Amino acid sequence: MTTVRSVRSVRSDRASITREAILTAAERLFAEHGVYAVSNRQVSEAAGQGNNAAVGYHFGTKLDLVRAIEQKHRISIEQLLGRMVAQTADSTELRDWIACMVCSLTEHLEQLGNPTWYARFAAQALADPAYQKIVVRDALGSSALQQVVGGITRCLPNLPMAVVAERNIMVRNLMMHTCADFERAFAEGADTARTNWRSVASGLIDAIVGLWQAPVTGRM
Repeated sequence: MTTVRSVRSVRSDRASITREAILTAAERLFAEHGVYAVSNRQVSEAAGQGNNAAVGYHFGTKLDLVRAIEQKHRISIEQLLGRMVAQTADSTELRDWIACMVCSLTEHLEQLGNPTWYARFAAQALADPAYQKIVVRDALGSSALQQVVGGITRCLPNLPMAVVAERNIMVRNLMMHTCADFERAFAEGADTARTNWRSVASGLIDAIVGLWQAPVTGRM
């Protein structure tokens, strides 16, 4: 019985190592080349797997792989966001709610070290129609994020809901693509005015507060 359990444990450990290697390779390749442009075979090879069907065996479809990568990061981001939302409580300051949303992402990226690929991966996924809706839908399932959206909406009671929806899209794109640009710059050692994620967060918060408070002109 002990031998059987040991064999099963070894197999389980190997499977976990293989899955992690695939996730890491896929995230990097998707970040650098886009989700559509990368095949499961390329991911398997980059992960050091001789079996080209390894991705399908461990994850299923490419969509399943994309969701697995997103979920891997979402757990950490959600924990950070939940803590920040609890600290923000019933604040009526728009900047406080924006800071929750921005800093949960930038602190996660900071914790990962350098280089990272998540921001570029997320930006690529959001730019691909085949994956954008799935990634956004999964993210909006976060109760903490829903509290942030509710907090922002309460701070801007006179903003039409159509404008709220429109600016949510703008904010999402601004956050992810800005972080993707800085992530690339940090990885390459490029000379930038902002040299760390805390500084990036500060600039983003300023910009997003301004975006939300911008006047509404013309018809929707």
